[in-house]
Amino acid sequence: MTDTFLTAEDVDKSFGITHAVNHVSLQVARGEIRGLIGENGSGKSTFCSLLCGIYGLDCGRFTLKGNELKIHNQVEANKQGISIIVQEMGTLAGLTVAENIFLGHEDRFIRYGIKHTAAMNREAQKLLDAYGFTHINATLMIDNFHFEDRKLIEIVKATYFKPEITIIDETTTALSQHGREELYKLMEATKADGRTIIFISHDLSEVIQHTDTISVLRDGMLIDTVQSDAVTEDDLKKLMVGRELNKQYYRTDYESAAGDEVLLEVRGVCVPGQIEDISFDLHKGEILGFGGLSECGMHELGKAVFGASFDRKGTVTLKGGVRIHAIPDAISHSIAYASKDRDNESIIVNSSIRDNIVLPSADDLADHRILHKKKLDRFAVEHAQGMSVKMTDIDQFVSDLSGGNKQKVVLARWLGKASDILVLDSPTRGIDVNVKADIYALMDNLRLQGKSIIMISEELQELLGMCDRIMIMKNGKINAEFSRSPALNEEDIIVKML
Repeated sequence: MTDTFLTAEDVDKSFGITHAVNHVSLQVARGEIRGLIGENGSGKSTFCSLLCGIYGLDCGRFTLKGNELKIHNQVEANKQGISIIVQEMGTLAGLTVAENIFLGHEDRFIRYGIKHTAAMNREAQKLLDAYGFTHINATLMIDNFHFEDRKLIEIVKATYFKPEITIIDETTTALSQHGREELYKLMEATKADGRTIIFISHDLSEVIQHTDTISVLRDGMLIDTVQSDAVTEDDLKKLMVGRELNKQYYRTDYESAAGDEVLLEVRGVCVPGQIEDISFDLHKGEILGFGGLSECGMHELGKAVFGASFDRKGTVTLKGGVRIHAIPDAISHSIAYASKDRDNESIIVNSSIRDNIVLPSADDLADHRILHKKKLDRFAVEHAQGMSVKMTDIDQFVSDLSGGNKQKVVLARWLGKASDILVLDSPTRGIDVNVKADIYALMDNLRLQGKSIIMISEELQELLGMCDRIMIMKNGKINAEFSRSPALNEEDIIVKML
């Protein structure tokens, strides 16, 4: 790191009464990897969205290499040397991989008013192969690819033109360990090339290990900037929340509240090419964990249990003999599902908090098939406040919320439905330490109330910390089962994952 490269001077942004970024000033050096951390709603993503022109500044300015930036959208940001890999999905359905990579830059392939698609496809494939993503075909529609591959495509899209500043916003949570390692290599290569990274992550050990310095935001304000090699995770947590945190996130007991009563019976469930012959029982009051490598089939299993896999074979049967064939069956029989792909599958981002919370319960709230606004408002307020959603009011669009508050809305809607069985796929993905602790406490309370939870996670520590049983999947099948025990450790599980 040699010189000041990027400067933010008195950067400020409000959304209604919410002061998202509060007069932040900081400097970032050339060839630096700068970590940017804070609780959900602290202003990290908003700050970066201001830098990229996604939002307009209320006041203040950014300068790059001494020149003030005037950016109004992401295409202009790219042209001025700034790129972002967003937290949620950043590719567009209905376009090919190549069209997504070169979105906004199609003019490179236009000759005499005609777009040369073959040339675009060849160039995109060369880039994918150079990044090591040889399994991705540039000519295919983006819709053919799962969440992780779409994030890999976004990495290519955001970095192939070697931007001066690359913002990586909670990208690693969507990646397998292999994908993470490829991203870390890219970060180091970018640094070695004299270009700069702004790296946002809630994984504090990852931030410390892969950054040079770390800036901490709290309530939209810059609290401090520290050297990564001079701080611990506990130091960062204290800066983030302004106080010492209780170190106990997970359950302390090793006695299960689950009894012999089976609430859900899964037998011989298959989804062609993804999962094969999955059978298990879910007991009342049990947290049943599913873990494995990213493509082991566990994420598809969650959809299959909820009736969201249309080519599913086998049976999913509730106590009493009711079979779950499709999503309406699951919802009407008190099964909830929170997807790993939160923005596309769990919530309606361009709708209000109220509408998102009341949607699964609309039939229950109707009086003779008529919905009354006051009743819906009371219901939404009760459950949003019950989950401590940070919001202006229930009319606020979910798209304006931080990742952690979006997840709270997802949980609020299913708690409002009084679901007896919750299928939670990566429930703490992209969420800060405080909200994680809240979700773990909620899960613990739900199991003690006799609710049952299927928890799907790539984070071994939270599986060990929260689950009564853990099933490890490999190549679409269950490869091992572990019972909760203080002697059980990550090494025991990893052996069965690989």
